[in-house]
Amino acid sequence: MSTASAPNLLVLVRHGESEWNKLNLFTGWKDPALSETGQNEAKLGGERLKSRGLKFDVAFTSSLQRAQKTCEIVLNEVGQPNLETIKDEKLNERFYGDLQGLNKDEARQKWGDEQVLIWRRSYDVAPPNGESLKNTAERVLPYYKSTVLPHILKGEKVFVAAHGNSLRALIMDLEGLSGDEIVKRELATGVPIVYHLDKDGKYVSKELIDN
Repeated sequence: MSTASAPNLLVLVRHGESEWNKLNLFTGWKDPALSETGQNEAKLGGERLKSRGLKFDVAFTSSLQRAQKTCEIVLNEVGQPNLETIKDEKLNERFYGDLQGLNKDEARQKWGDEQVLIWRRSYDVAPPNGESLKNTAERVLPYYKSTVLPHILKGEKVFVAAHGNSLRALIMDLEGLSGDEIVKRELATGVPIVYHLDKDGKYVSKELIDN
């Protein structure tokens, strides 16, 4: 792949483990801190980006502290602690409604294994008073196209630290995946994904920075 065919760069990172991830709780828009493990995951992701000489022109993250702290740690590691960072709830995790704050085992006891699995792993079925992944995409993608993509099209190198489902929505659009395909995509915490995009912001290739 020549850099001429893919002049633009977008790097995505799912936040590190949070205190609620550790406790097996549905988190959504609740705002727990990163666990110690999560901080170490973010640090390692930053070190791996630094080892490849990557620098950024602007960063984006959500309104939730676990993503913001991941962003901060990564930028510190690559030597850019003062980089402009735009925070917006449009990049927040999927809103889990009545499931938020519940232990996943408790939720299965209340609603049944099959129903909870449908809520977690279907594209367009939302939990009670919550969002489906489809709903999440309906807020993430317009924000990406109106606010993030213009930076990429100017040739800026863009870093995004966000959440499993907000990033799935973005990856679905970038890679042209179906709803059924994207719900099966697992995203490791703290592992950067480097997207090489063409002059129009279209997907050319990607690299998982996991070593």
